Amino acid sequence: HTKTNTHKLNLHLTLSLMKIPEKLLKLKYHFLTTILLSLTLFSLILMAPKLLTLITYFWPLFLSTALVLTLVFVFAKTCPLPHTDASIHKDLLDYVSGDHESQFDLHNKSD
Repeated sequence: HTKTNTHKLNLHLTLSLMKIPEKLLKLKYHFLTTILLSLTLFSLILMAPKLLTLITYFWPLFLSTALVLTLVFVFAKTCPLPHTDASIHKDLLDYVSGDHESQFDLHNKSD
């Protein structure tokens, strides 16, 4: 009785082991993609310049950009936008839309 149980267990184990390569073959693209991504990430980390190197090389650019942005912010807060008459915008839109003659006539009449 134990011999048949052992035989059944061995047979079941053998069949299970035979199914493992089939399952692994189904996942071969997943494994390949994971390995390639890991190697790429490792290469980038290994070969990429250090952050301190980048900062020391580009510090003038970072500083000038920060100064320009600060000036833009300060000017935007301190200098209010001028209030203009809406008719100026309407006249400009009329001119751009194609009514050139009437605008030139009005301009020439005012001279």
